[in-house]
Amino acid sequence: MAKMETSANRKSDIISAAIEVFAEIGYYRATTAQVAERATISQPYIFRFFSTKEALLQAALEASWTRVIDSFRKVVESASPEQLETGLIQAYEDILDAYRNEILLQMQAQTIQEDTIREAMRNGFREVRRMVLDAYQAAGIPNAEERTMLFLARGMLCNISAALDMPELKEGM
Repeated sequence: MAKMETSANRKSDIISAAIEVFAEIGYYRATTAQVAERATISQPYIFRFFSTKEALLQAALEASWTRVIDSFRKVVESASPEQLETGLIQAYEDILDAYRNEILLQMQAQTIQEDTIREAMRNGFREVRRMVLDAYQAAGIPNAEERTMLFLARGMLCNISAALDMPELKEGM
């Protein structure tokens, strides 16, 4: 049992290191050797868990989307209809503050054309959109489709603001 836990922890460590390295250097410039160095493991050990660098990126994206979706789910399950939108915005701002590299990684991945990466991004956006729209509709928020689109658009603007260190882009939001 301890070996399985250690193995799961190492896999998680590798994903965390990949998120940092890919966000800082860029996916195409980063190497698995740099990820291994950041995770303080040997490069071949990465390939025990991930067959390719692309598979590692896919796992990193899935981890980052899971964080966003789980965070939003907590808000949806606990917020009153009046606090729903504010709660979702605060949850996303908290993620941006605590997990900036994950958001930067998602931003980079939007331009990567490999099918598996595009699908990971589509799945993440699709799930967030569905969750927010369903929550807005259940809360009786008028124009739920438009409000969902605005919520997603504001999130993208927050991403750009964080990536470019331009807080003025969020003024008046």
